[in-house]
Amino acid sequence: MSHPRLEEVKAFLLALQDDICAQLESADGQARFIEDSWERPGGGGGRTRVLSGGAVIEQGGVNFSHVFGDNMPASATAHRPELEGRSFHAVGVSLVIHPHNPHVPTSHANVRFFIAEKEGEEPIWWFGGGFDLTPFYPVLEDVKHWHQVAKDLCAPFGEAVYPRYKAWCDDYFSLKHRGETRGVGGLFFDDLNQWDFERCFAFMQAVGKGYCQAYLPIIEKRKDTPYGEAERQFQLYRRGRYVEFNLVWDRGTLFGLQTGGRTESILMSMPPLARWEYCYQPAPGSPEAALQDYLRPRDWLSE
Repeated sequence: MSHPRLEEVKAFLLALQDDICAQLESADGQARFIEDSWERPGGGGGRTRVLSGGAVIEQGGVNFSHVFGDNMPASATAHRPELEGRSFHAVGVSLVIHPHNPHVPTSHANVRFFIAEKEGEEPIWWFGGGFDLTPFYPVLEDVKHWHQVAKDLCAPFGEAVYPRYKAWCDDYFSLKHRGETRGVGGLFFDDLNQWDFERCFAFMQAVGKGYCQAYLPIIEKRKDTPYGEAERQFQLYRRGRYVEFNLVWDRGTLFGLQTGGRTESILMSMPPLARWEYCYQPAPGSPEAALQDYLRPRDWLSE
């Protein structure tokens, strides 16, 4: 394997953060990201960028972080015990966008790189990331577009890549205590090092660049769809599920907290408003009831 080039990966991720922020600002047409730079006492830091109160985006964040330390946290070594006792660097970009309009889905993406080192031994490195879509009033056309972009960016890396990482996304973004997926999926990959470094890095770049290609056309189509208070309340109720996943199941949240990362940046993914309702049941045949059929693994591109 080629020796990983941490600084090259870091430079790409910083540029990716700039590019995604610029494209989202253009799509919103009103608000701008505010940057908050921070340092981690144990090593490293990052740039948190948050956009609030936009014409389209109620709140969204695009984070860059580079943290390092002498020991991997428990969330990383739990499924990879060979990492114990190694120093590490973790660098990545993560983002979550919560739009105003309930007809515009919430979206999430992240791409990341880890390297764990120990004197006298070869470094262990891998890439991870993906993107997923969480609609409240889903439109099949939008879901198919999202997955077509995902499939197309995977195609140069082999026919088996999209089905594998699509299935992994369905499984990972699953609220097991609710028996439903967080949304309609997309791509998720982790521990990617089975190819050489160049190919793994190229795939991570393709996923990072693919997010805007997948999401911005959906914003443009749905941002002016009329809605009322009932749709807004349903959006807030479903946002509660987003909170549940992030706090109960998300490994990235646990990694950030266990490494002593900046709490405000780690929890940037939370929606600005959400609500819970005891034993809520949508009216049969309603648009709200229709969502449930989307919250399960499906072969979207064959429908």
